[in-house]
Amino acid sequence: MTLDTWLVFLVAAIGLSFTPGPNGLLALTHGALYGARRTVFTVLGGALGFLIVIAVAMFGIGALLTVFPDLLVVLKWVGGAYLVYLGVMVWRAPAIAVAASTDRPTASRWSLFQQGLLAAVTNPKGILFFVAFLPQFIDPQRDLVVQFAIMASTFIVIEFVFELVVAALSQSLQPVLARAGRWFNRATGGLFVLIGVLLPWQL
Repeated sequence: MTLDTWLVFLVAAIGLSFTPGPNGLLALTHGALYGARRTVFTVLGGALGFLIVIAVAMFGIGALLTVFPDLLVVLKWVGGAYLVYLGVMVWRAPAIAVAASTDRPTASRWSLFQQGLLAAVTNPKGILFFVAFLPQFIDPQRDLVVQFAIMASTFIVIEFVFELVVAALSQSLQPVLARAGRWFNRATGGLFVLIGVLLPWQL
């Protein structure tokens, strides 16, 4: 993966982290309910879940490319079309909202970890997204394992930091999301449309 490609991936991954999704909502909810320290375990579970999902998507694509080397071009165009569709859906989505409880319940660290993990691996849209997203950045001439390590670690670090910030600011973020959440959706939705339109031509 070249530096230019990685920088584009970095921007796209940041946009993905800001997109409304089950793990972001879970971090927001758990931050409000259990506090930021306990929500670390939710975020760790989600990080492992994303690692699994990215591995399944990327090595599944890699296995297909060994049999059908020209398939990458098709995957890029189909994936680009899906990203445009997803961008439109995100653009039109309502802002994230969660009602915080004034009585803070208790939950074990393992329970929170499991919830984060399951939120990542049981969302079929997650795998579908990465199947569409990752081919835009794969270079079939380079080592797939190295590319997986770079992309997975980049995304997971970004998502981990983002979810921790969301959890820590969960109380103060909720009124902000109520006022400006639609603009966040439009910004990230527009980013996905841009990626879906431009990257199949360029990479």
